[in-house]
Amino acid sequence: GENVYTRCRQNSFSRRSFPLRLLQPSLRRVHAPYEASVKLLLQNYCTQLHNLKKKKKEIEDNLAPLRVEQIKSITCPIQSPISDPRSVSEDWSSEQSVSSDRLASGSRQRRFASLTDVLRRGIEWFRNILHYQPLDNSSPDEAKSRKKALDPQGPFLQKWNKIFVLSCVIAVSVDPLFFYIPFVDSDRNCFDLDRKLEITASVLRFFTDIFYILHIIFQFQTGFIAPSSRVFGRGVLVEDPAAIAKRYISSYFIIDIFAVLPLPQVIILIVFPKLQGSEELLNAKNVLMFIVIFQYLPRLVRIIPLYLEITRSAGIIAETAWTGAAFNLLLYMLASHVLGALWYLLSIQREDTCWREACGQNNCDIASLYCGAYKGQNNTFLAAMCPINTPNVSLFNFGIYQPALQNVVQSTTFFEKLFYCFWWGLQNLSSLGQNLRTSTYTWENLFAVFISISALILFALLIGNMQTYLQSTSVRIEEMRIKRRDAEQWMSHRLLPESIKERIRRHEQYRWQETRGVDEEHLLLNLPKDLRRDIKRHLCLSLLMRVPMFEKMDDQLLDAMCDRLKPVLYTEHSCIIREGDPVNEMLFIMRGNLESMTTNGGRTGFFNSDILKAGDFCGEELLTWALDPHSYSSLPSSTRTVKTLSEVEAFALMADDLKFVATQFRRLHSKQLQHTFRLYSQQWRTWAACFIQAAWRRYSRKKLEEALHEREKRLQAAIVSGGEISLSFGAALYASRFAGNMLRTLRRNRTRKARLQERLPAMLLQKPAEPDFFSEKQ
Repeated sequence: GENVYTRCRQNSFSRRSFPLRLLQPSLRRVHAPYEASVKLLLQNYCTQLHNLKKKKKEIEDNLAPLRVEQIKSITCPIQSPISDPRSVSEDWSSEQSVSSDRLASGSRQRRFASLTDVLRRGIEWFRNILHYQPLDNSSPDEAKSRKKALDPQGPFLQKWNKIFVLSCVIAVSVDPLFFYIPFVDSDRNCFDLDRKLEITASVLRFFTDIFYILHIIFQFQTGFIAPSSRVFGRGVLVEDPAAIAKRYISSYFIIDIFAVLPLPQVIILIVFPKLQGSEELLNAKNVLMFIVIFQYLPRLVRIIPLYLEITRSAGIIAETAWTGAAFNLLLYMLASHVLGALWYLLSIQREDTCWREACGQNNCDIASLYCGAYKGQNNTFLAAMCPINTPNVSLFNFGIYQPALQNVVQSTTFFEKLFYCFWWGLQNLSSLGQNLRTSTYTWENLFAVFISISALILFALLIGNMQTYLQSTSVRIEEMRIKRRDAEQWMSHRLLPESIKERIRRHEQYRWQETRGVDEEHLLLNLPKDLRRDIKRHLCLSLLMRVPMFEKMDDQLLDAMCDRLKPVLYTEHSCIIREGDPVNEMLFIMRGNLESMTTNGGRTGFFNSDILKAGDFCGEELLTWALDPHSYSSLPSSTRTVKTLSEVEAFALMADDLKFVATQFRRLHSKQLQHTFRLYSQQWRTWAACFIQAAWRRYSRKKLEEALHEREKRLQAAIVSGGEISLSFGAALYASRFAGNMLRTLRRNRTRKARLQERLPAMLLQKPAEPDFFSEKQ
């Protein structure tokens, strides 16, 4: 038992099952009579381990040397038999006492190891947070399988990158606030610091640094696409934490760390209070200026590649054109804000230079120039030696800093200084620095050159980007204008008549109004099949259900129909198909009115017309042809002429697509579908009308013949009854005339009936072919 326990302590339980190989050397030394007792004791031991596993706190207190995460891997089945029955066993009660003593000693050592254990667990917790590892008792394989690196093209990082870009823009707009902290006390002629602005700028800088810290943490968890895997498709996402960390540390880690260092806060909150009243305060002010400027470089460098990464992965950074134009205008205004703040601080420095020269000439204490060391010294000579309101170039030329010294340097109102300096920066950026009147001071001229070059670059970028964004809103209109101009030139070149020109113009205008210049077919063809099917179902299903033929179809047939339907547009007075032309498509009308007419092959005296509206269809000859399993490759001829009476929107089903869909109709086995087809088919309607008219004519002739026959019978009866009495000569003459007329009428009717019976089959429409809506087995 002690041997097993010692090996348990020394072994790292990374497996799920108890290492039975450790028990075999001990079990071989157990005597055969004690085999059952050994098994029982080991089972009890394993039961105790299971109980300890359920009580995690108890394990931490009593079994501190063991790793808690590995206790779960212990299981208790014992499968190896005892091979050496001759070995002598030790007293198991003594072993249990030894084990109890060991547990007790572990309990006594708990209080000494508690601090170390807490520190170890804190370090492991922080390490797990950095490496995105779950804090549970799972095995290393399971923990590794659950490590998930962030996808650089995933929705979370896409949103975070946009937020971080905006935070970077805000951060570089917060940093110039440190430049407004120094100001000139005009009453005492000394420099002072704005305490409220110090605290405000430091707090705002702290909040912007939080975004940089989060960005650094996310960068250690963001995978990358291995360049070697970009042979086909998107590539393989590398999720190894070591590879991710190595790649980030070798790229932008140093830049991010330098950008997030709280150096301005340290100078403002620690250095400035210690140097209060000392002439070194100006040097600290210069150090602050250089630190803010140099921290600007990594922050700006970080914005540019991140902006390019967003546009490369997402395609856009702004969802609308106006948002993109506003973003570029914001960057231009940000540059104005930065230049204005830098101009303010350089104005303070320029006045400090003048005061130092004046103080040197009058042998005054330079420390008195700072309000913290002010001891009532008279510094009125500074106004005469460094005139501000009435500038004197012979004494000191302030150059481009003169307006700031006259208006805002003595002000303690932050917003006055901010907006005045912002306006100065925006004005000089817009004018490319042409209004600047500099002195001969070298650094002032370099600053003016920097303003001019920056203004030229930023103004060109602003105009170019805003033009690109704003043109994207009217690109479709411009394409339509170019197409219309090309169409006009082509029509004039081909000398088309004015009527055809007008029809072409109306068609192009109507198509633009309906589609806004978007090629829907090309757009749908580039999408996956399931997405294309769902889009077609969303667009066409409600319209298809208006057609009575499709109301009883199942979802599979409706999906097949939606996937193969093509939207078509027709302007007013357009001829869709003429009688006798081959039918290559079947139209399902969604909106508008059409006129369908036929002359039965151009026969004289025959004309039939009908109005088609939303829900009707035409070209049913193609459906009959498609349903015929013995149909030939040649398309059927149209029996009607179809023209539009208004603007028409419809869905077209081409011959090949209809052939596929029609074969699916046989699965319905529905008489109702056959009756619906007959009811809404123009061929069947026309044939039914002609059939009813012919039947009515036959009925009318039959009634006429019956009436004449009845009159003839009455006449003959009158003649027979009049023979018994003597009739006058006039009555006999009248009766003979009536009989002759009746006989001529009967002969004429018989002749006309014979001619009608000969001509009627030629005048009547032939019965349309019956579509086979049933399966071939039936």
